[in-house]
Amino acid sequence: MEPKSTLEPEDQNLNVNGIDLSESLGSPDQTSKRSKEPKKPKKGLKYIIKEHKVAFVVILLLVAAGVTALVIFLLNLGKDQAEPAAKQEAEAVHYYSKLSGEEIASEDLNKLPTFCMQVPNGMDSPRPQTGLAHAPVVFEAIAEAGITRFAAIFQGIDDSAVGPIRSLRPYYLQWDTPFDCTVVHAGGSDEALADLKSGNYRDLTENNTYMWRDNGAGYNRPNNLFTSAELLNKFNSDKGYNSSDVKGFPRLKPAEAAEKAKANVAAAEPLTEAEKQESASADSENKTREVVPLVTNIEVNFGRVANYNIRYTYNAETNSYARAYANGQAHTTFTCPAGLKNPHPQKDCGEAAQLAPKVVVAMEVEQSLARDRYHVDTTTTGTGKAHIFQNGQVIPATWSK
Repeated sequence: MEPKSTLEPEDQNLNVNGIDLSESLGSPDQTSKRSKEPKKPKKGLKYIIKEHKVAFVVILLLVAAGVTALVIFLLNLGKDQAEPAAKQEAEAVHYYSKLSGEEIASEDLNKLPTFCMQVPNGMDSPRPQTGLAHAPVVFEAIAEAGITRFAAIFQGIDDSAVGPIRSLRPYYLQWDTPFDCTVVHAGGSDEALADLKSGNYRDLTENNTYMWRDNGAGYNRPNNLFTSAELLNKFNSDKGYNSSDVKGFPRLKPAEAAEKAKANVAAAEPLTEAEKQESASADSENKTREVVPLVTNIEVNFGRVANYNIRYTYNAETNSYARAYANGQAHTTFTCPAGLKNPHPQKDCGEAAQLAPKVVVAMEVEQSLARDRYHVDTTTTGTGKAHIFQNGQVIPATWSK
């Protein structure tokens, strides 16, 4: 059985629950707002995660359709209101995706087959990626030579192109396991391929039936291998993979996340003159509220290769974190709608949009060179520090697996 993973908040006053670590980026519907300068309170903080003796793994928790906020923790619910309309709403049955946190039409949609895809992030042509914004959960870690790679988890998508697809590493496979997914990759390290073979995984590696190469349209080998929702579903149908048993994250409901973010923004506002006078009054029995600045800028340094360090800027209006590279360039991806046959993303899929996850989790992990002195070994079991960014705040935490 796969070891259980958890993230535990260190600050017990935050009133949050630990999560089961099995577990995304923004949506096209939000991109018009993301391109604008986000509103910032008068005070903000920058959170810098530097490289020391450990490496970093970033988990991006995204929203597939871009209609709701996404968070990691499920907070206590308030009491039902007395009004009949509110009671009727409380009695209505709602279903939410285990991966995206969005409301869905039926609980059966949580049983749709999942796919865990290896997506490159090098400087040798895979950028902008395609379909990455529709992955509710994305893991990012160094693959080799300081270059990061993504393990993107998909479910129920209809994109006509997703990729590029690259090779697998054992630690990405270990993060994939709790999602009960078809592992989509183009070969891999010897250790990763041996683990695939011995672990009874659903395995889809490079082939001409379920993938194609986009030649001469901006992507160069080996970063031009793509697939689509149609081909992924065909593979599952051909193999008899009809469902997945996903271990997702508990999370706030969309409306609750919006209220939490609103409260955080209000708490970051400077004290009014009246509040200052009340606080200064010698006979005052009321405590003035504490001003808690938002964490509006996050910098994650994976290592010494600056091209793969990343920045996030919090946008209070969309309650999301616009993602950019260390040089300030926005990290964008294409979205190819259903109905296109083997499209060329850079020609057929419109303008690339900036990624903006609702939640960013940075985990500190042990890392070392593999036996070939080139690839990387990353420790996925044990325990370590984590930093959870959501709703404009940071929660110090501990991960364990």
